[in-house]
Amino acid sequence: MSRIDLKYTSVPADEKKYGKGYSFNSLSKKDFSTFNPLTLGIGDISAEGTYVQALAAFFDLEGFTSFGNQIDPHLVVPEFLNRYLNWLFETLSHSFRESETPENVLIWGSLPFYAKFLGDGILFLWDTKYSKGFSGIANIVAKLYVTTKVYQESFLPEISKHVTKPPQRLRCGIARGQIIALGNGSDYVGSCINIASRLQKLNKLSFAISRRGFDITELQKEVELWNDFVLKKVAIRGIGEKELVFVLKSEFDKLSPSEKLFFLDP
Repeated sequence: MSRIDLKYTSVPADEKKYGKGYSFNSLSKKDFSTFNPLTLGIGDISAEGTYVQALAAFFDLEGFTSFGNQIDPHLVVPEFLNRYLNWLFETLSHSFRESETPENVLIWGSLPFYAKFLGDGILFLWDTKYSKGFSGIANIVAKLYVTTKVYQESFLPEISKHVTKPPQRLRCGIARGQIIALGNGSDYVGSCINIASRLQKLNKLSFAISRRGFDITELQKEVELWNDFVLKKVAIRGIGEKELVFVLKSEFDKLSPSEKLFFLDP
């Protein structure tokens, strides 16, 4: 996504046509012609796209809008985002680091191959061919889950020393699927991206995983973490009326009876 900087000059308007005192902003013909799809920075969008089997994770800061509406937001929002983004990338990179040699860092699976900042949300995409099977994919999700917990347990108390009323929770929605690259690979589209985006704001829940391609039955027998999740059917706008989704049991239990009506047992 590119900033569009155009150099305007002010030109008096035709007085006979518009009256006295009017003027128009003017661009050179060269600058005017630059307003086209190339400004999106994704290359030739007519080129045949390449497909990737991916895991999409969408992080979102709950309450960021109200946080940004406080007095003099220009003094607090940049500082918060700077600290938050550095913390997030450092936390994720550290969690995927297994060990290191003098020349290299050994990685559990892989880091995301794509990241996109969306104001208060961040999309991460993983190429699952580097995950070496389902256990590696599940390992990515486990690390994302732990990251949301560390936000509340560690980052939130620390950032509260620097800014007033920071976002209280880091929400995350996750889905697997096939995505397609646009242009030169600077952007991607796919249903799993849309699902992940919807899941991060599912009712009052903070963490949700699409069941498609994600069977944790065996994992629940071996790793205690996966017993934190329960499977529910829920309507996802633009996706389906009875989508299977894993949600945190502790968060589901705290919903009101009316809120629980949106979730069905599979």
